[in-house]
Amino acid sequence: MSFKLFQPPAHQPLIEKDKIDPVYKKMRLQVFLGIFLGYAGYYFVRKNFSLAMPNLKEQGFDESDLGLALSGVSIAYGLSKFLMGNLSDRSNARYFMVAGLVLSALTMIAMGTLPIATSSIAVMFILLFLNGWFQGMGWPPSGRVMVHWFSIKERGRWMSIWNLAHNVGGALAPQITLLAVFLFGTWQSKLFLPGVASLLIAVVAFIFIRDTPQSVGLPSIEEYKNDYPANYTKEHEKELSAKEIFVKYVLNNKMLWYIAIANAFVYLVRYGVGDWAPTYLKNVRGFSESEASFGVSYFELAGIPGTLLCGWLSDKVFKGRRAPATILFMLIIGVALLLYWKAPNDSHLLINGALIAIGFLIYGPVMLIGVQALDLAPKKAAGTSAGFTGLFGYFLGTALFANVGIGKLITNFGWDASFIVLLLACVLAIIFTAFTWNREKRNLANR
Repeated sequence: MSFKLFQPPAHQPLIEKDKIDPVYKKMRLQVFLGIFLGYAGYYFVRKNFSLAMPNLKEQGFDESDLGLALSGVSIAYGLSKFLMGNLSDRSNARYFMVAGLVLSALTMIAMGTLPIATSSIAVMFILLFLNGWFQGMGWPPSGRVMVHWFSIKERGRWMSIWNLAHNVGGALAPQITLLAVFLFGTWQSKLFLPGVASLLIAVVAFIFIRDTPQSVGLPSIEEYKNDYPANYTKEHEKELSAKEIFVKYVLNNKMLWYIAIANAFVYLVRYGVGDWAPTYLKNVRGFSESEASFGVSYFELAGIPGTLLCGWLSDKVFKGRRAPATILFMLIIGVALLLYWKAPNDSHLLINGALIAIGFLIYGPVMLIGVQALDLAPKKAAGTSAGFTGLFGYFLGTALFANVGIGKLITNFGWDASFIVLLLACVLAIIFTAFTWNREKRNLANR
């Protein structure tokens, strides 16, 4: 059972028929803007620690230490996205999402203002673990909102747009940290100022988000759009028990396991490049701090057109199939990784170009795996199914592989070893995605 405050609101009486269409259009845009801005705000306080890592290295911590501390976010996030995702399926998305953002912001404000918070790897790990747990309260309620307000035929397009919140938040985070240093003159401000910004975003998100159409007197999205998934009944509007969600719709779903494993390797590439870019560019490639920060922003911003292109290819060229687009993008990422690795040190333009190419390409597969997860389960199990893929992506792909694993590889074997692992991850992501190839074809044929 969810906390009383978080329980889904009761269905309201249906509003007048002639008002349904204009109200529905207005509310869809409003709640979409709420989850978009809210999730971008989550990234202000998820990406900023990576930007402080070069400063922490100057305090005497090495890459292995920092990778271990950073893994706290990913370990907790993976677990939280799965477990809190199940809770979010039975909660009010408006309260759930905002609560997580506020708690995450307060954690980062504490890290930036209390000297003890960055005094040791153990303390940083604990606080980053807490931050990661609160971060896990962002994606699942967003998924719940998406499946209740947007029908299956349009969900891919809207999800590709919503997914840009990752890039907007990730791109603004380095700029907020640069502003923080300019205003306060301390590297600790890189931690607390993004937290303050996230609190302001939380207020906006709370004003805009509503849980379901029925909670504001509107019909279900399936009825409004006349777009019903296969085997849809009124039972799909009833809340499911935790056991039904976990056992019936997630753990026994073989296709969900395949994309979850693929997600681990996609996330290894995403965070293996993104989280270590500030350190790699500054300490290995000779970039200044501002150049490295802008490089990370370019990486994130490039994901905006890349995600939209990937979604368009999936819908229009591959006729609603996700696997072909994911495989194509991961193949090209392998080429960009080679360039990012082997370009000469004095070719900053070429190095940035390769980093931008990776950013352009990686967020499309991230988005498509999320869409597949939502499509593979009933909408009342959306948070849990997305959380299941996130568990693999963050616990395995990010925490164990990208944070701890890459950090250990760099310390013990050098940066070359890390790039070999990233290239191998591209290959494995392609293999496990390919396992869903035929199932997608059959599902589309049955519609």
